[in-house]
Amino acid sequence: VNVPVVGGHAGITILPLFSQASPRANLSDEDIKALTKRTQDGGTEVVEAKAGKGSATLSMAYAGAIFADACLKGLNGVPDVVECSFVQSTVTELPFFASKVRLGKNGVEEVLGLGLLSEFEQQGLEALKPELKSSIEKGIKFVHQS
Repeated sequence: VNVPVVGGHAGITILPLFSQASPRANLSDEDIKALTKRTQDGGTEVVEAKAGKGSATLSMAYAGAIFADACLKGLNGVPDVVECSFVQSTVTELPFFASKVRLGKNGVEEVLGLGLLSEFEQQGLEALKPELKSSIEKGIKFVHQS
């Protein structure tokens, strides 16, 4: 199952697009809300399950391995390799945003749009922007101070 996840990396800034799931998901509105919340809080849920004695390192490692494999495929000329990545973009008014990107011999060759969003996803997109904007500004400030 592939569900694009766009936006940012923490809490409300994480927005899974269940309307674009492949294969197509037939989920109720209640299921989508619950799964969105679990996706946003997944790292915290793992830490709590480990009673504070660990983190979601394996989840991040798995995601990193999937992305690295996709990058290598793109660099080796495999056509139409698409993954979600947090990159500089014009997908929204924010200077950086996670969305689908097409990977190729030159790395990120195309930043793709968000596609058609459900009403719930559109509301989530608008809700995440202030938080993500703040995180981006903190990151830029950190880089300039280093």
